[in-house]
Amino acid sequence: MNRQQIVERLHLDIPVVVSPMFIVSQQQLVLECCKHGVLGTFPALNNRSTEGFEEWVVEIKSELRAESERRGKPLPPYGVNLIVHKTNPRVQADLEVIVRQQVPLVITSLGAVKEVVDAVHGYGGLVFHDVTNTYHAQKAIDAGVDGLILVCAGAGGHAGSLNPIPFVAEIREMFDGVILVAGALSTGRDVATALQMGADLAYMGTRFINTQEAVADDAYKDMIIKSGTRDIIYTASVSGIPANWMVASLEAAGITKEMWDQQAKADFGAEHEAKAWKNLWSAGHGVASIKDNLPAAELIDRLKREMIAAIGEQASLLNKFPNAEVKPAR
Repeated sequence: MNRQQIVERLHLDIPVVVSPMFIVSQQQLVLECCKHGVLGTFPALNNRSTEGFEEWVVEIKSELRAESERRGKPLPPYGVNLIVHKTNPRVQADLEVIVRQQVPLVITSLGAVKEVVDAVHGYGGLVFHDVTNTYHAQKAIDAGVDGLILVCAGAGGHAGSLNPIPFVAEIREMFDGVILVAGALSTGRDVATALQMGADLAYMGTRFINTQEAVADDAYKDMIIKSGTRDIIYTASVSGIPANWMVASLEAAGITKEMWDQQAKADFGAEHEAKAWKNLWSAGHGVASIKDNLPAAELIDRLKREMIAAIGEQASLLNKFPNAEVKPAR
């Protein structure tokens, strides 16, 4: 399939994939996203066991199938994030669940493994892969992935540092598959902008933390509402891998400004480890546009209206630049 056929296969109302977020993304958020026209996802590791993970998959499959039959039309599918790394002891067991249940979209992270891609392709599934640079993009292309998620500067979680405009252009020269852009997308106008840059889909995470179906503390959501770009710090001092975090949550956990430049994982001590990690909250620069916490259905409806309005505004800009008309060469 070419990339247009893949996008059409997703049955999206608007070109949005909601990213799989640690703890935050669970069944209810995934279901609400898919039922209202965007693609919802969750990390396999958000359930503490492989058995529990399979139960979530079966629940989501069953409810989406019933809703699709009730409406008489297909809904957007769901996706699962699989951490493909030797430090994840559940890779093989979770992959077996994915194949057995025929999960429609698998998002791989921390490793592009051809055997995983082949296993998913074996039942007709799709594989998208997170990348932050062209080196890892090429490895994923060589592994045969269907889509690349360009995690750009300003994204929540383990983000990259590249500007999306040249990154999209550079990847398009290398890759004819689906391109998704991630990084500080919070509005429908942002979705339209991602398309204008040449992406096929927008990848949104932080904006969906502030939905009523997201499994996030009220204090976490309140901090997002109160935060701006200056309240986000890009540091490796938490996990050893550079990521964007909310400054107030780091300081509350004892990670001070003097520690932000260190590369080693923070040591909270055995007594405080669990509590500290529970209250370390990641978010992207998109917090600057988030001012509320609402049902996912309402947010998605707003995104649709904003995207349509933004595309209309872009078309009307041509009226301001009549000399931009392309004239045939003599």
